Amino acid sequence: MPVDRNRRASQRIALVMIARDEASRIGRALTSARPWVDDCVVLDTGSRDDTMNVARAAGARVQSFRWVDDFAAARNAALDIAGADWHLILDADEWIESGGEAIAALRGQRPEFVAQLRVDSLQETGGVRSAAPSWISRVLPGRVRYAGNVHEQPVHRLPVRRLAVSIGHDGYLADALAAKAGRNAALLQGALSRSPRDAYLWYQLGKDHDVYGRHAQALDCLDRAAALMPSPPPDWAHDLTVRSLHALKRCKRHADAVPRAEVAMAAWPDSPDVFFALGDLLLDWAADEPTRAGELLPMIEAAWTRCLEIGERPDLEGAVGGRGSNLAAHNLALLYETFSQPAQAARYRAVADAGPRAG
Repeated sequence: MPVDRNRRASQRIALVMIARDEASRIGRALTSARPWVDDCVVLDTGSRDDTMNVARAAGARVQSFRWVDDFAAARNAALDIAGADWHLILDADEWIESGGEAIAALRGQRPEFVAQLRVDSLQETGGVRSAAPSWISRVLPGRVRYAGNVHEQPVHRLPVRRLAVSIGHDGYLADALAAKAGRNAALLQGALSRSPRDAYLWYQLGKDHDVYGRHAQALDCLDRAAALMPSPPPDWAHDLTVRSLHALKRCKRHADAVPRAEVAMAAWPDSPDVFFALGDLLLDWAADEPTRAGELLPMIEAAWTRCLEIGERPDLEGAVGGRGSNLAAHNLALLYETFSQPAQAARYRAVADAGPRAG
């Protein structure tokens, strides 16, 4: 009689990863996961560097896969090789920062749900680093597979739970972005030619344009995504809204952004990111049109003060750490220093220097 794996006392956990040309980072990822899993599988999709040897040295089982411009196909091939009860999905530019015990504890749980982990993506603006958290389905029962050639998603009808696990990610820093410039945009455009009414694909293409500074294209794609938005709005609608305000600012469409900001504040009254983006937008407008400064500066001050009143909201998709604490305080300090209000400036400088607060 075949063994019912769901009834075993201990469920097997495997780390599953696809990678290419990640020799400098893959060891970090594997080392961070190794204490919490029973197996590590790396499927190499065409590396020209030492990725495969580094992965083997870190204890992974490594196989090769011919890249076919389809992330789901590669991930599913890796999942087939792993064949575990639970699959932990990591990329080579990620690592487990905390909460590995929650992953290991899955050995005592039946694989009857999908688990989301918090992925904190590092980004750098004006020399200041911050982290943008996203809750992503990264622990899958053994039978679950992916669909989508880019920004692929697991296909299932299982309950979704959040585990107290934090994943670091540095793939949005400048060197990493330069290495993969154009890759996802081309795949997304191909996917949209087949599914032109897919709001999520338009959002992801807009996000890609925004990350690479193509702000007019970003705004066009984000607007298309918003027009096709399903109901109720998905979690990523928050990130789309904040990115749209940023793109409008960069395109110098300040007046067009104000009514959108009003809608955004009504939809997310407790989002520091929305109010931070509003203050940033209005400051840019005031700099371009100094005659408006008297009207706009109180609104800028109110927006960033509201950020501090709300505090950090890492549960919101695309939230940037610090917008509810030190980053908003830093902007307020600069504002008060500019207008010779030293007491107020010192007050907010102290908050800024204290660093980001936990959400």
